[in-house]
Amino acid sequence: MKYFKPFIPFIACWILLFNSNNFQSVALINGIGQLVLFLFVVCIPIWKTGRMSYVDIGWPWGVALIGLITYCQINTITLSKTLIITAYILIGSRMGLGALKMWSMGLLKKEFPRYEFQKIRWEKSNKTNTGLAMQVEALSQGLANASFLAIPIFLISVSPSTQLSALEIIGFTIFILSIVFETIADYQKLKFLKEMKRQNKKNMVCDIGLWKYTRHPNYFAEWMVWNGLIIASIPSYFALLDSEIYWLWILIGIALLYTSRIMYVTLVYLTGAIPSEYYSAQKRPAYKAYQKSTNIFFPGLAKK
Repeated sequence: MKYFKPFIPFIACWILLFNSNNFQSVALINGIGQLVLFLFVVCIPIWKTGRMSYVDIGWPWGVALIGLITYCQINTITLSKTLIITAYILIGSRMGLGALKMWSMGLLKKEFPRYEFQKIRWEKSNKTNTGLAMQVEALSQGLANASFLAIPIFLISVSPSTQLSALEIIGFTIFILSIVFETIADYQKLKFLKEMKRQNKKNMVCDIGLWKYTRHPNYFAEWMVWNGLIIASIPSYFALLDSEIYWLWILIGIALLYTSRIMYVTLVYLTGAIPSEYYSAQKRPAYKAYQKSTNIFFPGLAKK
């Protein structure tokens, strides 16, 4: 049973959406779509190669798939629906194309450090069946796409409003600014690596630009991307009260807020900051000093 505990919150959330008066059809189609996608793009390659890196292809394209499925299910197009669908397709295709590029370059032939770190965790928790643990971990990310991460777009897709509300404007603005923030951070990191390669310097710590203020500006920006979408979906959530069973409406609201928590835990503890720093501290001599002077996640001024 300890292997399958990660499934529980995602399956519970999917059942919640499936029992909704508003989301039953789209939740069913999206759930099946995510499972099929992850079966062929992630689970079978993991089984054949013993590497989890294929999750980096399946998860983002699964996010894009949420946007496409929702587009096919809605009856009328409004500005808010267009923006949320575009947001999901942008999130997924942006990361998905990057993953496909890495795959074409042969970089997926070696396990990514964050997934090697997962194997260390499994060993400490006495999960000796690594093959099963990898499949559960991979499918958990597919189930996240089928449940919590689909809630913002599902909510806006059934909204009767034809005008953007103040919260929607705020939410989509946060989304756009976060995408820009993440893009700048990625560009600064790439520029730093190219400069270090030109100078023939190895294992240097990137502490320029946004990386001065947080050790993981890209992860922070990704978290804020989803927070923006959650905020944008709040007006649609309150509009749902008139057409939804009250106790289901309450639980959907809790699940919507919990989506932010899931992304935070994932980006900091599971596949984000903590796993990457485990290896960076071993590989880069100056990284421990960087850890002492710079916030791990939330941007802030350098510590003395």
